[in-house]
Amino acid sequence: MVALQPIKIAILAMGGEGGGVLADWIVNLGEDNGYFAQTTSVPGVAQRTGATIYYVELFPGADNPLTPRPVLALMPMPGDVDVVLASELMEAGRAVQRGFVTPERTTLVSSTHRVYSIAEKSAMGDGRVDSKALIRHAGLAARQFIHFDMEKAAQQSGSVISAVLFGALFGSGVLPFSRSQFEETIVRGGVGVKPSLRAFSLGAEKAAHPEEPHETQVAQITPHTAKNKHVAELLARVERDFPQHVHYLAIEGVRRLIDYQDPAYASLYLDRVAQLFSQEGGSDARLQRALVRHLALWMSYEDTIRVADLKIRDSRFQRVRNEVHANDSQLLDINEFMHPRIEEICETLPKNLGTWLMRPHWLHKTVRKFTQKGRTITTSSLGGFLQLYLLAAWRRGRRTTLRYQLETQRIEGWLSAVEKAAQTNPALATEIAQCQRVVKGYSDTHSRGLRNFQTLMEIVERYGAQLAPANLRELREAALADEHGNELRKCRQRLAME
Repeated sequence: MVALQPIKIAILAMGGEGGGVLADWIVNLGEDNGYFAQTTSVPGVAQRTGATIYYVELFPGADNPLTPRPVLALMPMPGDVDVVLASELMEAGRAVQRGFVTPERTTLVSSTHRVYSIAEKSAMGDGRVDSKALIRHAGLAARQFIHFDMEKAAQQSGSVISAVLFGALFGSGVLPFSRSQFEETIVRGGVGVKPSLRAFSLGAEKAAHPEEPHETQVAQITPHTAKNKHVAELLARVERDFPQHVHYLAIEGVRRLIDYQDPAYASLYLDRVAQLFSQEGGSDARLQRALVRHLALWMSYEDTIRVADLKIRDSRFQRVRNEVHANDSQLLDINEFMHPRIEEICETLPKNLGTWLMRPHWLHKTVRKFTQKGRTITTSSLGGFLQLYLLAAWRRGRRTTLRYQLETQRIEGWLSAVEKAAQTNPALATEIAQCQRVVKGYSDTHSRGLRNFQTLMEIVERYGAQLAPANLRELREAALADEHGNELRKCRQRLAME
């Protein structure tokens, strides 16, 4: 006689995604169809640093009075899980890492959309985990891997991702229940039945008939489609005066800097690029691509004006509403936690006034004391919105600010170093251009990155043409690995560049 075994299901979901509802649905599905069922949950530290793990076990025979009541486990164990449901791709990766997913046994069902972790967002460089690599490894780890963008499916159906996961669970065919039994479970819940059924159907269809991903085409603005005369002239200049291999990057740079400031600022960007391209060594293709990209990024540095502008845009309000699944009839408050340092205040002022306020005197001390406590601004209120609106409107005076003067000096110094290196070693010049990656962010993050960048530039100045491009690349990667400079310090010691 073959001993009966429980069906073991682990659900990894972040806050607000309905993981608890999904676990309850599975329990209700089992109990209503002759199964013993039990669910437990272990909450994570926070919504993104650790998802809640819901664990469900189903055991047949509840409808038979002779079946002894089983003792079911409270937590999933590595190598002992039949089904893993993950509401986001990184959570699927965590399940694989923890050993919940095995190629001999486990069906893994996961959404392919990403909610970036704190570590990914705060990395000095590009800290994002490669989604394709995650999907590849998950596919190798699981017996069956069902994956598609469930967040998109939830939005299309007007429901939440848990209903799509429930449909994908049915579509996987691993549970011994019919479609009508699944759907009756949703109906018995009595909340959001119609949208949940639509999401269930979409999830079931996607799981049963997975689609191959399609390549997306990137649309570019051309002089023929640009409506503004000044913008059209800038785009025509890119096509006329710059090599083909940098057109896309240069057009993106123009678009970014017009959005950041105005067409005149984008014209300055093209002037700077053209100047280096015309110098000796400036025709190197790799150097040209690096310069076009990183100059645009630096010239659109994040100051208080830019931060305020981004926070009050219609697209941001709509994105937040979509993220919390708020409909048009619901009220939504958005609170910004602001903690500007005195440096940000001084640098937002006109150069002379900002320089004066930066000096240690009674007003400097008063303002510094005021900035020691953070403030909360509700941008969804009229008062909070107007505060940030007025600050964003100051971009008309950005060129007069202390921050603009400081950034201009830094950019010109960096370009000078690139131009000098290009005359003898374009490969080294390319590595210098890419050092801009270290300078990013806002407030303390920007200060630490700038400190590391200045260390790199001191090394470039000290060693000049004797500096190997590979060594500078290694130093730069060390600076990106640790914003506090500890890894950079170790790398300098290893390369004997102290």
